[in-house]
Amino acid sequence: MATAVPQYDILQADAAALARELFADIDYGFERFAPVFENAAIERRHSCVPIAWYGQEHAFSARNDLYIENALALLEQAAREALDEADLEAEDIDAIVTVSSTGIATPALDARLMQRMPFRADVQRTPMFGLGCAGGVLGLARAAAAAKADPDARVLLLVVELCGLTFRRNDISKSNLVAAALFGDGAAAAVISCREDGARLGPWGEHTWPDSLDVMGWDVADDGLKVLFSRDIPSLVRSDLRAVVDAFLRRHNLRLDQIDGYITHPGGAKVLDALEEAFDLAPGELATAREALREHGNMSAATVLFILRAALDEGLEGRHLMTTLGPGFTAGFMLVEAQ
Repeated sequence: MATAVPQYDILQADAAALARELFADIDYGFERFAPVFENAAIERRHSCVPIAWYGQEHAFSARNDLYIENALALLEQAAREALDEADLEAEDIDAIVTVSSTGIATPALDARLMQRMPFRADVQRTPMFGLGCAGGVLGLARAAAAAKADPDARVLLLVVELCGLTFRRNDISKSNLVAAALFGDGAAAAVISCREDGARLGPWGEHTWPDSLDVMGWDVADDGLKVLFSRDIPSLVRSDLRAVVDAFLRRHNLRLDQIDGYITHPGGAKVLDALEEAFDLAPGELATAREALREHGNMSAATVLFILRAALDEGLEGRHLMTTLGPGFTAGFMLVEAQ
């Protein structure tokens, strides 16, 4: 595995100061919303553009050009580092699964990356859009399924999200302000195969709740992707997630007390609190997820892979449950075991 972040660091204090300047005249008063920045449990985030960019207006086409340029640069960096760690070359990869929901690219990012790295012409490409924050686990699951279906294959998972590019300075919605306090940019890559040693992936699964399309997602506006967040997400985690996780584990003859640790997409500080309650954990026990949130913010699908990388670096032991939540409204699950 490898992760990559863009060149610009944005301190949370600086992001809050810019938001206070941009939204000083909103009807409900920015100061009422300032605690969102203060209580986000984020110190810094990474951005593919400098902070001044966020104070300007940008057309969707200009945003998307930046998305393609920077997404490719980060994916190339992460892919090369993951291949080096696996002692492989690009020519050794048989399939690529690419996950991203923060921009549009046709030809897809994987096809464009083939112009920069010497993947074989017959590599099988699976670009995935629309999974949002759930894409880290669900992309990993699709890559694992491809490797399991062809045990001789090596599958490269690529995940990149440039969430900051979706900020719209004229959008005074509370969802946009929450996103401004949370979102960061990042990418991750992983080589999945049945041929080499490493952490064991699986089983995996997902659950999509009915009548929940309005919980999370994008609306398409003239100047970009307009973020949608329900304020009820932490409540949904507390009330609904545990039963779904228990059902997933039962299908694989397991119980929650047989889980040794958790690799959870943090979403935000309140979501982490809710996850700890749902899994009967002590407050602050999801320390690796909290550290990733503090240092990187919410990078959507890439975040949980940063946390998995950190867990591996810390010497992951036993059976861990990976979880993510994303548009649908969908939860993704995967078990990861040290090997």
